[in-house]
Amino acid sequence: MAVLGKIRSRGMILIGIIGLGLLAFIAEEAFRSCEATRNNQRQQVGEVYGEKISVQEFQRMVDEYAEAIKMQQGQENLNDEQLNQVKDMVWNSYVQNKLVEKEANELGLAVTDQEMQNILNQGTNPMLMQTPFVNQQTGRFDASSLKKFLAEYKNSKTTNPQMAQQYESIYKYWTFVEKQLRTQLLAQKYQSLLAHCFVSNPVEAKMAFKEENEESQIQLAAFPYTSIEDSKVQVSESDLKAKYDELKPRFKQYVESRDVKYVDILVEPSAADKNALKKQFAEYTKTLTEAADPSEVVRRSTSLVSYLGLPVGKEAYPGDVAMRLDSMAVGSVYGPFENAQDNTLNLIKLVAKVQLPDSVEYRQIQVGGATPEAANKTADSIYAALNSGADFEALAKKYGQTGEKTWMTTSQYQMAPSLDKDTKDYINSLNTMGVNELKNIKLPQGNIIVQVLNRKGMVTKYQAAVVKRTIDFSKETYRAAYNKFSSFVSANQTAADVEKNAAKSGYRVQEAKEITTSQHYLAGIHSTREALKWLFDAKQGDVSPLYECGDNNHLLLVVLDRINPVGYRSLNDPQVKEMVKAEVIRDKKAEQIVAKLNGVTSIAAAKTKGGVVTPVNQVTFASPVFLTATGASEPALSGAVAATAKGTFSKTPVKGNAGVYMFQVTGRSMRPVKFDAKEIEQRLRQRAMQYAGNFMNQLYINAKVVDNRYLFF
Repeated sequence: MAVLGKIRSRGMILIGIIGLGLLAFIAEEAFRSCEATRNNQRQQVGEVYGEKISVQEFQRMVDEYAEAIKMQQGQENLNDEQLNQVKDMVWNSYVQNKLVEKEANELGLAVTDQEMQNILNQGTNPMLMQTPFVNQQTGRFDASSLKKFLAEYKNSKTTNPQMAQQYESIYKYWTFVEKQLRTQLLAQKYQSLLAHCFVSNPVEAKMAFKEENEESQIQLAAFPYTSIEDSKVQVSESDLKAKYDELKPRFKQYVESRDVKYVDILVEPSAADKNALKKQFAEYTKTLTEAADPSEVVRRSTSLVSYLGLPVGKEAYPGDVAMRLDSMAVGSVYGPFENAQDNTLNLIKLVAKVQLPDSVEYRQIQVGGATPEAANKTADSIYAALNSGADFEALAKKYGQTGEKTWMTTSQYQMAPSLDKDTKDYINSLNTMGVNELKNIKLPQGNIIVQVLNRKGMVTKYQAAVVKRTIDFSKETYRAAYNKFSSFVSANQTAADVEKNAAKSGYRVQEAKEITTSQHYLAGIHSTREALKWLFDAKQGDVSPLYECGDNNHLLLVVLDRINPVGYRSLNDPQVKEMVKAEVIRDKKAEQIVAKLNGVTSIAAAKTKGGVVTPVNQVTFASPVFLTATGASEPALSGAVAATAKGTFSKTPVKGNAGVYMFQVTGRSMRPVKFDAKEIEQRLRQRAMQYAGNFMNQLYINAKVVDNRYLFF
């Protein structure tokens, strides 16, 4: 009872403790929920119409697209620039597809299987021309070839898994093309529907013909704005404000961007680094001159150019090497010489220079055996039979081969990174054998009996050993540059200090404007993703940490100078203010010139007022006239001339882009072109299709697209 009494006396305290415990539990769950939400958001590459795409899904699409590109171009790998292009293509395609899909769904538009089949049967779509199913005789896509392949692929999955695996890359490529084709057709449907909102008719065609082909000749008096100095034009804040309000739609920004100031240090080799490399090249020169086989010298030098040990075409060598081969004697060594364009030091030894065919047609029979001796015995028997007149193809079939004719070209092997001795011997044999000559080539794994049937394109080939090395900076040079710049960064933690002290330390502050999340690099420098992530998380005026970037040769410091949010750029923005001021100055100059021209009624009178008088021919309404007097295109003048009768002097000055103009129409005539209403109506419809193509920009704005790729790629 005493215990219960104590509990009752402290009841409010216990309730408080329990309440705090429950609150902590609820807060913990809320925190976990928020953290999970944040983690989920961190995995979002972007969104369209509020629909998010994860980094995993986007990467899958990138991989799919990259594989398609590699198959199209016959490449095994894509470099960083190509991968960035793929990522951009995938993102743009994804966004456009989402935009069109939403509009199409609301309109009930879809691409049916029958429509797809019709496209396949027609076989003319450019996307189909990129597939392996093109008939080489007709040059058209062959739907039956595709159907046969799909059937074989389906059957092989159960009957021959190994063959199915070989077909897999082609199958994936086709499914990619099919998906892209459906998307393309849907977009075309939507665009075509939109284009029908624009109509053309015979009346419009007649007007368009007149606007394009009625030419006027004029006497022009030009008063360039440059004739008045900017300093003589007074611009007030009220002038700027009024002009800004007039031009405000120009300054609407649909995507947030950021302006930065930055210091970029490009680490370059020191004199000591260059001297050390030259010392190595002196040794290479000595050993290369003395070596009978230069392959070991080239290998030890870690040259950027491999040594095949075969004569190859001049195009197989870098340009700075190729241009020197003809002037070299066989056995001579040239260099070392520096190439500033690719930042390399180079050395060349010309081993051989021979005339050989660029293409060789041949056929062969491969001979194997339980032992090398058994293979040699069988090969000798086949070789003897062929020399006695036996049929090559018949013998080949006897040993399970076709003996078909094949062409070997220089381009097939000359860019290989390396070749083993057997392969080099094989290629040398084909290149040096005469037409119809037979040869029994003995290899460790068996024999190959070859016969050369044709030789084409005799060209000069070169066998050259090349030592090409990049002139790199040493670790000591990089460390010195890093330590110096690191000290500068540590001592200058504010934007003002960076700008004030950069020049004193030998650094230059540069600017980069309108940076958005869609960019791969900051200030065009490779490997700056971490800097971009910092930039879009920073506040105006923040100074970044030091970044090591580029191709491991740049040091970077960034200052966030300005954030340009979505919406209208204000008049306080320096770029906007400069543009508005230029417009105000132009307007005020035009006012001064127009006031001076009050009462002018002829070209002669305009000339006395300082006008530059020149004849101008072939002025049409449809095209802005370009004036050499002011160096500008003037659409307003083209319109004014078209509205003025022949022989009439236009008393109303025309305000243009680069000056004020007065003119007299001295002549007018139609070009000798036949009027074809149907042809012009068709052209107008095509123009309408182009106008309709601009719909994507407005859809993009409406979709509130978010691009967070910079966080991941």
